[in-house]
Amino acid sequence: MLTRSRTRHRLATALAVFGLLGTGAALQATAGATPAHAATTHRVLFDDGHAEEAGNADWIISTSKPDPLGQDSTPSAETDWTGALSSWGVALQKTGSYSLKTATSALTYGGSSSTDLSNFDTLVLPEPNTLFTSAEKTAIMTFVKNGGGLFMISDHAGADRNNDGYDAVEILNDLMTNNSVDSTDPFGFSIDSLSISSDYPSAISDSTDPVLHGSFGNVSKSLIASGTTATLKPADNSAVKGLLYRTGYSGNTGAFFLTSAFGSGRVAFWGDSSPIDDGTGQSGNTLYDGWNDSGATNAALALNATAWLAGAGSSSGGGGGSGTCTAAQLLGNNGFESGSTTWSASSGVITNSTGESARSGSYYAWLDGYGSATTDTLSQSVTIPSGCTTAALSFYLHVDTAETSTSTAYDTLKVQVLNSSGTVLGTLATYSNLNAASGYTQRSFNLASYAGQTVTLKFTGTEGSTLQTSFVIDDTALNVS
Repeated sequence: MLTRSRTRHRLATALAVFGLLGTGAALQATAGATPAHAATTHRVLFDDGHAEEAGNADWIISTSKPDPLGQDSTPSAETDWTGALSSWGVALQKTGSYSLKTATSALTYGGSSSTDLSNFDTLVLPEPNTLFTSAEKTAIMTFVKNGGGLFMISDHAGADRNNDGYDAVEILNDLMTNNSVDSTDPFGFSIDSLSISSDYPSAISDSTDPVLHGSFGNVSKSLIASGTTATLKPADNSAVKGLLYRTGYSGNTGAFFLTSAFGSGRVAFWGDSSPIDDGTGQSGNTLYDGWNDSGATNAALALNATAWLAGAGSSSGGGGGSGTCTAAQLLGNNGFESGSTTWSASSGVITNSTGESARSGSYYAWLDGYGSATTDTLSQSVTIPSGCTTAALSFYLHVDTAETSTSTAYDTLKVQVLNSSGTVLGTLATYSNLNAASGYTQRSFNLASYAGQTVTLKFTGTEGSTLQTSFVIDDTALNVS
């Protein structure tokens, strides 16, 4: 191929090497942030910073924030705390195994706030009614990727309680499709823009599922009182699993409650806020007691799901940071089709230029190829769950060169593992102009020894002063089990 021109138009990244650097002071997600992990006491954060009390909504466990124990330190009945979610909160508190808090400001990950996500195992989003900022979306997605549990609760399309132009369907879909960590359908589902007036969705038959059959009881049905469903996309995330379905639906459509995984974290989705409403709350709100609906088992579903998200039980979805491991592919944007999303790279490395060819899709990573002294880098931070015994890194590499030597490596590509401080933990391989060949070749490495660590996978291409060598990478993966 011809020598690559430095002035050639190439796609520039907006990220710096060794982790995610956010835009604005509010962004706290960094590669060095402490991964969420389940301790002896499961730590659960309920969000109340996104209009969860707008209109008739009262989606709080207590009016005492951030600590509900300020209202009653030893609640025995749900009326000891004030809020439409007080039944949920009190039931968890009474077990003695949960520490509950409420967030009333911007969500962060890796910061110093007492409600920073790094201090929790699970985040509950009970029908948010304002959009998450870019910084918040990065924080939430990084929290889950690093082992946190995420409980997403929607309502029907058009339930814009604060009249700002956005309902929970749009807000939660925006979180999944418009973030800086992974916007390529990371959880394997999308929320349907529907308003279903009533139904009693039924649970699938699976006696081993810890959400349907957990320590808080068995789940048979849930409740829709104006809600929506989700469409599953298992081709995008094989961990996604529908647990309860709208009457007449199954498989990939009409899922009312589902679970999934992302990185080493767990995800749950519920299509209506009515099932978590206990009928009591602050004066002036018109509430609906779905928690105690006699035709459903909503309390068991909410409580089992909370326990699972925090790390209890085992299933095909999630990791929860509890030392367990579920088969998953951990790298975000692993085929580069979302451009610079998730990856940190030198300017122009991630590209859809016609100067080289992607192995699949349109985008790929192209390091060096200029025929002049150049160093290009490409990296991504990832947490490998401590319970994983297999962690297989793979990528496809194509090398072409104008060098003619059959014995001297003038230009090199190093593949390395670094810690969050940038210290090299190991060099997996070094390739050079001597590896030039037509087409792509898959390269694979065992990273099981790094289980339980957050590491940075880094490619460094170094080119001499004359005669180009291009190192072209596509279709990366880090499969754990």
